[in-house]
Amino acid sequence: MVQQQISPKSSSQQEQVEKIYLPRTSESEILKKIRHTASHVMAMAVQKLFPKAQVTIGPWIENGFYYDFDNPEPFTDKDLKAIYKEMVKIINQKLPVVREEVSREEAERRIQEINEAYKLEILSDIKEEPITIYHLGDKWWDLCAGPHVENTSELNPKAIDLESVAGAYWRGDETKAQLQRIYATAWETPEQLAEYKRRKEEALRRDHRKLGKELGLFIFSDLVGPGLPLWTPKGTLLRSLLEDFLKQEQLKRGYLPVVTPHIARVDLFKVSGHWQKYKEDMFPIMAENEEAAEHEQGFVLKPMNCPFHIQIYKSELRSYRELPMRLAEFGTVYRYEQSGELGGLTRVRGFTVDDSHLFVTPEQLDSEFLNVVDLILSVFGKLQLKNFKARLSFRDPASDKYIGSDEAWEKAQGAIRRAVEQLGMEHFEGIGEAAFYGPKLDFIFRDALEREWQLGTVQVDYNLPERFDLEYVAEDGSRKRPVMIHRAPFGSLERLIGILIEEYAGDFPLWLAPIQARLLPVGDAQLDYAKDVVAQMRDLGIRAEVDVSGDRLGKLIRNAEKEKIPVMGVVGAKEVETNSLSIRTRTSGELGTVPVSEVLDKMKQAIANYDNL
Repeated sequence: MVQQQISPKSSSQQEQVEKIYLPRTSESEILKKIRHTASHVMAMAVQKLFPKAQVTIGPWIENGFYYDFDNPEPFTDKDLKAIYKEMVKIINQKLPVVREEVSREEAERRIQEINEAYKLEILSDIKEEPITIYHLGDKWWDLCAGPHVENTSELNPKAIDLESVAGAYWRGDETKAQLQRIYATAWETPEQLAEYKRRKEEALRRDHRKLGKELGLFIFSDLVGPGLPLWTPKGTLLRSLLEDFLKQEQLKRGYLPVVTPHIARVDLFKVSGHWQKYKEDMFPIMAENEEAAEHEQGFVLKPMNCPFHIQIYKSELRSYRELPMRLAEFGTVYRYEQSGELGGLTRVRGFTVDDSHLFVTPEQLDSEFLNVVDLILSVFGKLQLKNFKARLSFRDPASDKYIGSDEAWEKAQGAIRRAVEQLGMEHFEGIGEAAFYGPKLDFIFRDALEREWQLGTVQVDYNLPERFDLEYVAEDGSRKRPVMIHRAPFGSLERLIGILIEEYAGDFPLWLAPIQARLLPVGDAQLDYAKDVVAQMRDLGIRAEVDVSGDRLGKLIRNAEKEKIPVMGVVGAKEVETNSLSIRTRTSGELGTVPVSEVLDKMKQAIANYDNL
């Protein structure tokens, strides 16, 4: 785990984070038991209060649990309060939680007896035997693999909260019954619940959808379609800053820029394997007629950039002298995410990947992989993203979703393991997290609210060079197969910007802020002077503007604070006379009256060093 410190907080915030640790369910066997049991208690309470409600599934999730119900009437906030009260009564009955093993036939008989159609479907999906049932005393039971606490008295009602109701389709299928999902959470102590609620409130304050609108960065339009963001001038400037920043870093490291189309023939993705393995996540085929569509002849929006870069590599016979070849593109890709999975910028249908594909000799693989990791760490440092860990995303040998030979996979996974060991990076393995064509090294970022996001990724790929029959002329004149490295330090611009908005709470570091400085003239008499200073700033590449609204100074300051402008310069008669600015920054507060030349020097230096003023 590349575990570094989270961005600076106040001492009280640090003490609270250190004092109250909120583990994810997957990290705590105790929470698994608590949440499994609380889920059953909630379902029992629902069926007692709403006898017509049928239960479906009720799993734990990382911060709590949910249960899906088929109920004739929608649940209301008032209903949630009643359900919680009933849960408290059940908990206080101190019911033993009893595990029972039964035959499939006996389980089926009991389910038919209580006329629970969904449970019959669930039973048919259970392959292992015997079937396990958990009872709450002799009051209620459900099919479940566990684990559970031994008695409902082990649940603390003051550490449980019913959060919300949402719609959900049975089996996630829009053609099947619409259910009602009650989301809830349960913890060991009331203090943990209070901290969890505090973080939820803070998450709402930092929500990138809310801040993105307030800061005028992006919008969504129903006419355009869900999951397709539209970038405003400020948001486009922010994207360009990030792109330019990475492009400069890449040029220093020998990357070659390319541009590829947004669509291609289906055949390209058949060769790569995307059509066979990824078809459900791609937009439908664009064909000239029904017959062409039936024969899968037509074009599709690209879900990945790699097959295009492969074609550029393959356009000429390459020599070992040309390798490593590093092709880089900010390429927009399209994936048909389900509407229920979309979420602001962090899950969209059209997004831009900072993609690069390196074609290397087998001997160059380890050193090039290390260079890519160094680039990613450098990028994270300048973005002030300091709290992350490394996941070795390997294939699940039991799954059939992967392409390529066992030998190719072992080679690729070995290269990634060697790299993290050589770097001394703490890491963990994610079995089953690999791409279908190769393993990955993923960087999992933990934000200020302890939420995890996947950002940068590096993949080693022996399979696509094989599928596309890639070659290079070796030093001895023989033809050999290159190895590919896929990498994206940002992951996608959309997700990165969404995460950065929330991590910074909209307060972008000086170098990245769309507007870095705003001058606030006290009156019209200072306008010309302010405009002249802004012109000097712009000549130095500083993004500056004058507030020409004519409002009173207090409102000018409030507006700049609301828009989170990093540097404000108040201009009054004294400042004009002394060729200075009264500087106020978001990170350091009031800096007093500073000569213009000094302001320019300090801003230029801070921006160059990716620092704040």
